[in-house]
Amino acid sequence: MAAKKRYFGTDGIRGKVGQTPITPDFMLKLGWAAGKVFTQGGNRSKILIGKDTRISGYMFEAALEAGLTAAGVDINLTGPMPTPAIAYLTRTLRAQAGIVISASHNSFEDNGIKFFSDNGTKLPDEVELAIEAELSKALTTVAPKFLGKASRIDDARGRYIEFCKSTVGSRLTLSGLKVVVDCANGATYDIAPAVLCELGADVVSIGTDPNGLNINDKIGSTSPAALKEKVLEVGADLGVALDGDGDRSIMVDHEGNVVDGDEMLFVIACERRRRNIEFGGVVGTKMSNLGMELALAKLEVPFARTAVGDRFVLQEMQQRGWQLGGESSGHIICRDITTTGDGIVSALQALTAVALTDKPLMELRSAMQKFPQTMINVRLGQNPNVSASQSVRDAVSGVEAKLQGRGRVLLRPSGTEPVLRVMVEGEDADLVAQLARELAGVVAAEAEEFA
Repeated sequence: MAAKKRYFGTDGIRGKVGQTPITPDFMLKLGWAAGKVFTQGGNRSKILIGKDTRISGYMFEAALEAGLTAAGVDINLTGPMPTPAIAYLTRTLRAQAGIVISASHNSFEDNGIKFFSDNGTKLPDEVELAIEAELSKALTTVAPKFLGKASRIDDARGRYIEFCKSTVGSRLTLSGLKVVVDCANGATYDIAPAVLCELGADVVSIGTDPNGLNINDKIGSTSPAALKEKVLEVGADLGVALDGDGDRSIMVDHEGNVVDGDEMLFVIACERRRRNIEFGGVVGTKMSNLGMELALAKLEVPFARTAVGDRFVLQEMQQRGWQLGGESSGHIICRDITTTGDGIVSALQALTAVALTDKPLMELRSAMQKFPQTMINVRLGQNPNVSASQSVRDAVSGVEAKLQGRGRVLLRPSGTEPVLRVMVEGEDADLVAQLARELAGVVAAEAEEFA
């Protein structure tokens, strides 16, 4: 039986600042434990540390630095830097690992730690388990002459900007496009606008004034209203919204319609098919819209679903040898370009389609018709296996019959709270909402019965 991780989740370690494990003393010990793992065999290691713009990042950066140097690890500090930039720099600077201090799209009260391996991917389970094993040991310090040293990478920003630009080739220009970019007051605040400007776009920026407390605050990819308003106000061709750590993005067309991660994936796949760029197929998740699956099928593009989470998407892409995958949240992986989800890179791939076809984003996404979805959270009480009950299974079968093969039903336990997410998807929005309410009622009654 596989060992169970105590602290690491599907996307690192995350929680409320000041509550275990998101405390300075834990971060000190975590840095030391990671340092012990990466110096096994007596090798001198180098680890990068980046962070987003939330105020607690300074505190945790210092704690990690102390722990890592105590274990004899050298450190390169980048300051505020997008999560995918750390993945890229870890690989290109030949570091043994990269650490990002971020809680992604969460508010400033939260923070977390993400690790990258030397090849820019998430750490394997066995390495995370090895770090957790070291956490149970007493912290010791190497002899003074073996202590690690910390230094800053002065050109980290420029290196990453050039990388982002290189992903669309040296000949592409965004000249003539007016683009609004929303940086969520996060880690991309001075990078995303620079990338777009240097590629020739007329750029209007919002969410570029971080103060440590306003990251993701009514702005960014999880709150597109501000982007929609600015796009309409300035008459932009489109808008791009990133999240606080820059690993996901969504878009808005010139009429203010949101173009989510599923639609962006479809636009990118269509452009690659148009240019005869081989990518194998597209990996989505159980939550990916059925409209994308059907639209890809019309193009004869293979599609596969996996569990929710970019870790699972990447694993499936690697197993199949495919190059495109992602989630409706805007976490998109272009595996032939980079090793992890990158909001700027994926937005640039969609912008490439706009620039090369000279068609508006609205037209490019129109070949995919999103199916209405309704999701209802039902509290589980003391019975986590409600979905296995006969009454719930019968109700699911009844809903599927009413959808007549043109829709989906999904019951998915939350990974963070005791609720079951009841999702119904189909062509008729009113019917979908009605069926979701009916199914949620059956689930709630069953949960209450077993409570």
